[in-house]
Amino acid sequence: MYNKIDLKNKLESIHRKSYPAYKSLRGSYTFGDFVLSIDHVQGDPFAAPSSLHVELPLKKAGFPEKYLEKRHTKTALEDLILRSFSKALDQYSFKAKGSGKSGLISTSRPGPEVMRRTAVEFNNIALLVRFEVGFPANGRTINAQELEKILLEFLPQIVKTCLFYQSWEKAKIQACYELAENQQRIREVLEERKLVAFCANGSILPRKSGVSSQPLKDAIEFQSPESMEISIDLPFGNSIRGMGIPEGVTLIIGGGYHGKSTLLQALEQGVYNHVKGDGREYVITRADALKLRAEDGRAVSHLDLSLFIHDLPNGKDTHCFSTEDASGSTSQAAGVLEGIEAETSCFLIDEDTSATNFLVRDAFMQRVVSGDQEPITPFIARVRDLYEKVGISTILVAGSSGAFFHVADTIIQMDAYRPKDVKMSVEALLPEYPPADLCSNAEPFTLPTEKRMFVMERKIKRYGRGEREERIKTKVMGTDGFSIEHNIVDLRCVEQLIDTEQTAALAAILKHIVKKGSICMEMQELVAEINTLLKKKGMAAFVEGALSCGYAYPRKEEIYLMLNRFRRG
Repeated sequence: MYNKIDLKNKLESIHRKSYPAYKSLRGSYTFGDFVLSIDHVQGDPFAAPSSLHVELPLKKAGFPEKYLEKRHTKTALEDLILRSFSKALDQYSFKAKGSGKSGLISTSRPGPEVMRRTAVEFNNIALLVRFEVGFPANGRTINAQELEKILLEFLPQIVKTCLFYQSWEKAKIQACYELAENQQRIREVLEERKLVAFCANGSILPRKSGVSSQPLKDAIEFQSPESMEISIDLPFGNSIRGMGIPEGVTLIIGGGYHGKSTLLQALEQGVYNHVKGDGREYVITRADALKLRAEDGRAVSHLDLSLFIHDLPNGKDTHCFSTEDASGSTSQAAGVLEGIEAETSCFLIDEDTSATNFLVRDAFMQRVVSGDQEPITPFIARVRDLYEKVGISTILVAGSSGAFFHVADTIIQMDAYRPKDVKMSVEALLPEYPPADLCSNAEPFTLPTEKRMFVMERKIKRYGRGEREERIKTKVMGTDGFSIEHNIVDLRCVEQLIDTEQTAALAAILKHIVKKGSICMEMQELVAEINTLLKKKGMAAFVEGALSCGYAYPRKEEIYLMLNRFRRG
């Protein structure tokens, strides 16, 4: 291993040479308390920045063991360190001058959600922090003196400030630990008390704007209806009070602009923990909850949709249904079956983003279009069975149809962002509005008995004398999806996918699968295998070469959603 003097000498030797000479810097250099590794060097100053990482032995870093014992507290600490490290890098970014990306110093930039990321990770022996640097150049001529500033002057200062426990305000780390423990306790209580979600009194649900994750200033604080208010004893601090949403079928109703969708959006993002000050740090939803919506044009592969769609006029079999261009109702039906396969415990649905004919058919329409002419069994006819026979709850925002009142266990009316429990008042009105015959055309509730297969046929292309495999290229397009071998995986309607780094991780996972060539495997078995690799080896199991920053670990549910949208032929 080299040391920092060797790095200085190398930099001096390549100063003013052509840009490719930077590649001679690859390797590891000890700085005494930490090791700096240059993992990948960019091809020119306008290319993607170079990848580096810093490694500190756990004893040197000095963070108490109690913070690293549990996955949720370790992730919280990694997230806290990352936020500090990223902020510190910003102070030095572009202070070194040059062309293109010269002088850029950056790493991951987390939103309010706390996620496990590759940018900062504790393993059994060390703390690893990954980041990117734009190696400076004038034109395409190396400016090693500017890189020397970054690596030998700026970086040691940042490492000393952010990566050693002795440099931290201890109360800040303890507060982060306590919040993570409290959030985890609430998640445990959800299971114990048969709840699907909890929203603490005093939470700030509205956001600053539709494109901002910042809490809205002067927003109305959330206050639970008295009848739904519960108290949870926390490991740190006193008990916390708020609204507990029980298992079963829950309706969220109310007039337009009164906060129905705002509440649902907070719940759908409650699958992630949030940082203190976000306003939603104590809005907690079961981690496997799944948002469903209509998704016109998506692909559906080998799926048994007979629970919702049957007796098609063209005679097509819906017990093993495939299409390259699903309608809104078909896509949402597919989402339900895929959610069952992913073993979710709760569906989250907004009427505004759903296919109307999938959710419900009113009595008048049923009189005009008889059951034997309608191949769709609406969701309302299955929602009770989904809970009572499969254990999957539903939280549904409904603003225009009262049909779901007849099947709901809990009814919450949002009135100027204030929730009210209106179940009793609605029940008093039900005799005046008898339900339609919901199941006139429905087959018995029967789940698919055969395990669905993930089938892919791909010939591995080789070229050159050594018969090397053809490189598989991926391109991430924000949270909208990614391309792989010119095949677009469209994730625009996967609303709980909220960070580009999650998309990058999904692209890496799919690339790992595609590299295997032809595959025929049970879908559940494949996802279980991926999750096992993630737990044992992390994202390094799916990335060629040295791991870089820029990946956030996806949920199991997003892995399913990605695989289901891959047009694999």
